[in-house]
Amino acid sequence: MPLLRLHLLRHGQTNASRGNLFCGRRLDPPLTEEGLAMAASFAAAYRERRWAGIYSSPLGRAVTTAQPLADAVGLPVQTREGFAEIDYGAWDGQSAGEVADRFPIEYARWTADPAWNPPTGGETAVALAQRVTRELEAIERTHHDGGNVLIVAHKATIRVAICALLGVDVGRFRYRFDCPVGSVTIIEFREHGPFAFAIADRSHLDARQRALEGT
Repeated sequence: MPLLRLHLLRHGQTNASRGNLFCGRRLDPPLTEEGLAMAASFAAAYRERRWAGIYSSPLGRAVTTAQPLADAVGLPVQTREGFAEIDYGAWDGQSAGEVADRFPIEYARWTADPAWNPPTGGETAVALAQRVTRELEAIERTHHDGGNVLIVAHKATIRVAICALLGVDVGRFRYRFDCPVGSVTIIEFREHGPFAFAIADRSHLDARQRALEGT
């Protein structure tokens, strides 16, 4: 049975991730120099694998992270709208503390259950899961012969994708899986369904990159 192996890579560091700020699909800060180095580190570590496809969120921080590997292996970066980050609405660019002060009721509801309670003017985790699942199903159909597939996306997007693939309550996505910048989660499609081979692995980054502040 051909083995399909998804590599869910979170983009490299941005100023928003360094400051631990909400940064959804409406904002698109560029990678910092450290973020660019993270992308290069991933490409250096994984370039020898045989890649069947490279997909990315359309946001620049994700495409820029995917590009070094794409250049190394000679494949195009195929952008998919469904892999964009969750819409944080009015919370974009703010810290959790600032959001809690400005939107106390909405923030309390969201932290209790983001599945059905969106950020102010934003998107529920259920809606995110629906669009991510559509993209994942399309990739499964395209790569039915198996192989390694890279998907570069975002913190909430990847954690919701993991929940959807592994049958975890999507409302728990913030409390079940870590997803720091530059980390890769590997899901294999085995005989009995999706299997978590690695979660939030950062072994391709050097010790200095792994120790950087932020999320």
